[in-house]
Amino acid sequence: MPEYLAPGVFVEEVSFRAKSIADVSTSTTGFAGRTHYGPVQYPGGPRTTAPRLVTSYTEFERVYGGLDPYDDESLAYLAHAVRAYFLNGGQRLYVSRVYVAQGGAAGVASSPGIVIPTAAPSLAWFRARWPGRAGEVAVTVTATRSGDVGVHASADPNAVPAAHASGVFSGTLLEVVDPGAQPAPGAAIDPAKLRVLRIAADGTQTFLDSTGSSAPPPVASWLLPVEVTVTVTDVTGPPTDSTRRQTDYPRLGLDPHGRRALSKVLARDDPQDEDGVVWFEHDFAASLATPIQVLTALVGTAAPPQKVYRLTGGSDGGPVNSTALLGTEADPDVSTVKATGLHALAEVDDIAIVAAPDAGAIEDDDDRFVATQNLIVHAQQARYRIAVVDGPQGASLNEIRSFRGNFDSSYAALYHPWIEILDPNGPPAPGVPTPRLLLPPSGFVTGIYARSDIARGVYKAPANEVVYGLTRLEININTGRNQVLNPEHVNALRFFPGRGNRVWGARTLSSDPEWLYVNVRRLFVFLEHSIDLSTQWAVFEPNGEALWRNITRTVEDFLNVQWRNGALLGSTPEEAYFVRCDRSTMTQNDLDNGRLICLIGVAPVRPAEFVIFRIGQFTADARG
Repeated sequence: MPEYLAPGVFVEEVSFRAKSIADVSTSTTGFAGRTHYGPVQYPGGPRTTAPRLVTSYTEFERVYGGLDPYDDESLAYLAHAVRAYFLNGGQRLYVSRVYVAQGGAAGVASSPGIVIPTAAPSLAWFRARWPGRAGEVAVTVTATRSGDVGVHASADPNAVPAAHASGVFSGTLLEVVDPGAQPAPGAAIDPAKLRVLRIAADGTQTFLDSTGSSAPPPVASWLLPVEVTVTVTDVTGPPTDSTRRQTDYPRLGLDPHGRRALSKVLARDDPQDEDGVVWFEHDFAASLATPIQVLTALVGTAAPPQKVYRLTGGSDGGPVNSTALLGTEADPDVSTVKATGLHALAEVDDIAIVAAPDAGAIEDDDDRFVATQNLIVHAQQARYRIAVVDGPQGASLNEIRSFRGNFDSSYAALYHPWIEILDPNGPPAPGVPTPRLLLPPSGFVTGIYARSDIARGVYKAPANEVVYGLTRLEININTGRNQVLNPEHVNALRFFPGRGNRVWGARTLSSDPEWLYVNVRRLFVFLEHSIDLSTQWAVFEPNGEALWRNITRTVEDFLNVQWRNGALLGSTPEEAYFVRCDRSTMTQNDLDNGRLICLIGVAPVRPAEFVIFRIGQFTADARG
């Protein structure tokens, strides 16, 4: 209560309404698996390796690479799954990259060492930020003169100071030129004509040469700022310029303390371009290198002032296995050791759907079973998400039934068969038929989950929905086969003439009839997560009647909205749900131990899986 110590009028703000519960997202998805590039933890690498959120396939391609096969000729299943996810209506996707190093090598591409000609010669490198052949890029460093900045030395030799630069910052590299005789673009840069500007705290300016000695520019001379432009070009893709990714980083300074210093913009841990492909490694302080010496090493002294550095040594790593897919948890004692694989996705609270498109492609049966089991356990432990499971490629009716028999969980759903698409990379030559690829269904199905949630709601079963982006299904599941698979909770993908390819099943892998349907499990996940996040304010509040009433009103208001939206069964709110939070739900022992217990019951709507019409004959004079 506020204190009133003197007479007066006091106005207080109070709330006469219950707290509101906000709906959590149910369509945010997480994928774990192998990609060409992108954030992943490795020795000596960047510290920012958390799963990245992407909102389109183009964004995924920029961060994690494209659809090309890996250097071991295996398919990029996760990249294809991402493409299918967005094509079928997905909008938000977290990706946890899994990388399996081969032969103990990190697989990170690097340029040859660049010799910095200091008193004690040192080396610098352009290195790929992440493992993968996609890091084998070409880095072009070009020295550029900024002729639009009017910086000059005084024509009066007795002036104090004799030379003064304005409009530039400390550490700027300047070239001394004769007035009216500016060098042509691409002309060689003479190190003897370069100066480094240093500005003291009192504004005093000093010009230093390549050795670090004071060297004021001649009187009446012009000083042109000299910077570098770094161009990173992908040379691993097709040879046409229009398809190669090229990124320019213009007007970079060589002083490590500058705002746009080369070592800051292309830093390892916190670059200005979060999706940068390369980073520049060099310890300027240890080698006492001056910006002039660094420029000379990077671009040389010949015309044009430009050098190209080719990064080599990148590797896509090996195929994904169950151990790598599961990953490791973050080290609680070492902050730089982050979680990997599925454990990294477990740290992202937003995810409601999870899949591992590479798991179904694991060749070893036992390892594929363990990988799938790890995915399901991950969903169960995370509580507020469901796993979309892929069956084995080319599985027969008996094989998919045997595979399904290994699992029992309401937090997972199995889909069969695999899906055939036209290879997006196109035919290798004119007149040659476009190759066809077989992909696991999880990428398509997770996109349908998201599309159904957005169009109808999480309470609607994500079934009888059209599958986009395929040519045909791997096998044809007719009614007879589906009558075998559906009772065993294998969700079929089927083709119907005139209706296209559709998801024709909405069952979980649970043997408990209470959790038979995917939409029921996901509805409860949605309700539980929403209530969990929006009632954190109640912790440490006085555990009494006022709090109980407030919580009851809060939850009832939330459930009433869900009932009106059609998520709950019943013609009245009393039939659809109940909320109790009073002495009947708590004992004195609960109160003494700080426990508040709220009992909530809801009647979810279940899908009309079997639509039955009973038709019989009746005579014209029959009375109903």
